[in-house]
Amino acid sequence: MQNHSVEQWRHDHNFSVQNSKGERRTYYVLILTLITMIVEIVAGNIYGSMALLADGWHMATHVAAFTIALFAYYYARRNADNPEFSFGTGKVNALGGFASAIALAIVALVMLVESLQRIFEPHTIQFNEAIIVASIGLLVNIISVWLLKDDLSHSHNSTDNINIEHYDHTLRAAYAHVLADALTSILAIIALVAGKFLGWNWFDPIMGIVGAIIITRWSYGLIKETSPLLLDASISEDYKSSIRKAIENDADNQITDIHVWKIGANDYAAIISLVTHQPNSIQHYKTLLADFDRISHLTIEVNQCTNGQCVE
Repeated sequence: MQNHSVEQWRHDHNFSVQNSKGERRTYYVLILTLITMIVEIVAGNIYGSMALLADGWHMATHVAAFTIALFAYYYARRNADNPEFSFGTGKVNALGGFASAIALAIVALVMLVESLQRIFEPHTIQFNEAIIVASIGLLVNIISVWLLKDDLSHSHNSTDNINIEHYDHTLRAAYAHVLADALTSILAIIALVAGKFLGWNWFDPIMGIVGAIIITRWSYGLIKETSPLLLDASISEDYKSSIRKAIENDADNQITDIHVWKIGANDYAAIISLVTHQPNSIQHYKTLLADFDRISHLTIEVNQCTNGQCVE
């Protein structure tokens, strides 16, 4: 039994992004959005405005997204060092974002169907009241944007005292939700003003359709952003090619197998197998890849050519 310390060879598996200030502000935005959502949905039904209802249901998707974001923060933080997760909890935020995107798509479909029905079966709209409520919704969105905009990224010092900028994708998703909702509020106000002063009552459900399209596009973008992380997508071929060159330009090394995949919003893991006539220490090969800062977890296997096994 050996009693030597092995701490210097252990890997850190905490790849989740922690942003306490951003988490706190997301909570504030959740409360604001929840209150405004209830007011807009109730007012939209009372005053007959589909654009206002669209804005309210859009806010409902954001309430769900913010709730998921806060749970992701909590769960990732609580299980950051849980050995049951092979590479930590870096994917929790992506899973929350993916779930939020599916919810967005469903709500967009409901909004689209309701708006189409309103085109063929118009409802009476109480414009003055609806405009006031929509304006309050826009004001809440502006406040929410102000709360979130300064915390989209945060810095920390690495073990080499190098300042590293990390983007909080959970908070970026919340920020995008707020921006999309602000745009939907603006569309609702435009539709209501046009209906009041120009008599364009048909413009209200049209803005509901536009809002559904905006939500759908946002949903697609979020799915596209989170899916690669959930599916262990590889890094770009150019990046892998650069890794290969860094290894193979040293001595007679030849890479036989290379896997690089996402394990967090800003982190990749890599497993590299190589063969050489003149093997060096593992640390030597890791030093060759020291500039590849996107690789946060690196495993290298070195095989030696002997007895004519390798063809030059």
